[in-house]
Amino acid sequence: MSILLPRKIPRRTALRGMLNGAAVTLGIPFLDCFLDNKGKALAATGQSLPVRFGTWYWGMGHTPGHAITEKAKSGVGIDFLKETASLKPFEKQINFFGNFGMPLDGRSNYTHFTGWVGSRTGSIPQRQGDIPATTIDLLIADEIGNDTRFKVIDASSTGLPRDNYSARSAESRAETEVSAIALYARLFGPDFVDPNSGNFKPDPNIMLEKSVLSGFSGVSKAYLAKLGASDRERMDEYFTSIRQLEIQMSKRLEKPEPNVACLKPQPPKEAQVDKIAAAREMPNVIETHKVMAKLLAMAVACDQTRVFNMSFTDANGNVRRPGESSTHHLLTHAELVDPALGYQPQTFWFNTQCSEGFATYLETLSSIKEGDGTLLDNCLIMATSETNYAKVHTIDGIPIYLAGKAGGRMKTGMHVVGSGDPLTRIGLTAMKIMGVQAQSWGTKSMQTSKPLSEIMV
Repeated sequence: MSILLPRKIPRRTALRGMLNGAAVTLGIPFLDCFLDNKGKALAATGQSLPVRFGTWYWGMGHTPGHAITEKAKSGVGIDFLKETASLKPFEKQINFFGNFGMPLDGRSNYTHFTGWVGSRTGSIPQRQGDIPATTIDLLIADEIGNDTRFKVIDASSTGLPRDNYSARSAESRAETEVSAIALYARLFGPDFVDPNSGNFKPDPNIMLEKSVLSGFSGVSKAYLAKLGASDRERMDEYFTSIRQLEIQMSKRLEKPEPNVACLKPQPPKEAQVDKIAAAREMPNVIETHKVMAKLLAMAVACDQTRVFNMSFTDANGNVRRPGESSTHHLLTHAELVDPALGYQPQTFWFNTQCSEGFATYLETLSSIKEGDGTLLDNCLIMATSETNYAKVHTIDGIPIYLAGKAGGRMKTGMHVVGSGDPLTRIGLTAMKIMGVQAQSWGTKSMQTSKPLSEIMV
């Protein structure tokens, strides 16, 4: 009696057949036979499904006492109130961080600026416009983003190209993508390589560009030797960026692995003229955000990038209701608190829309199946604002969320109380989870070497 042992099916297996007389090839998805017995890694290579990092930004903070119930100590369970009720379905996929501080060390609080810079760089700016250190997304991208087509993707739904909270310095703050059509063209245009297509040919233009870039590396050392210290530092950064681009081009010359989660989306429709003119009216912001969220999520699922930033509204609250002239920002200062409600009703409405926007973002990521879970399960999303209570510009207690399971590296469903500790503990924790070898993060009183071990696996 002979026993037939099942043979392992190669990850690159494809189905081949005929359609209308022509040969066709269909890529095989992430089947159970490709994964280990836990459904989390490729059985043939043992390589885990990638963990990605994203940020989500909204302006004007929240309404204390009406967003999330404060706690005296950290624990499981988040009490979402009326303003954040839309996040309740994601309670087990979110951690909320409250009562963390942002010590200024005698520096000024530049309103709607110091908050986002401090939380994303770990350093307090010396003046308006100063970005004293690299933002957390780029620190993580330096660790995990060099093997994808795009090291980082930035998008904003408010129509403001400078609405980007990612930078290496004040001089290198890139503009963000504000058009859904342009974002689609960049991600899924002619240069997109479908991993499930049976036909793959390296683009000769990429091969030529890579060759040209390689020629620069040979002269870089001789050129740098002729420059002063500050120019050498700037040029070294420039040549480093060329090298990173060269690595990314090399990846585009390789046939990607088939990927069932990757489905090239349909291009978005052209926006109507009246909507373009009213881009910062909240209904249009919401619609643009939904489209961009889907495009970003699919770009991540297709492994076009592993680090991505999405801005829902900007730090200066330049959004308004249809037909109204007062922006969210203006209302936070001018609107009176309703004595019966205990909050500013119109401002509260905007804050609620921001919470609903974040819920939409999480729903979009969780709707894409990947392995034995979802794309959200394999992401770590850091959601931040620049202030706690916008009416008085408070920066202590800025609301921060970490969402997703980070591929099983993070415990979720917790309300973590900072007790005045610097909020850099949250950023350092995120970097540790994402594999960044940082012993500490931040400067002066913001410096910390204490990650939040209670949420780390």
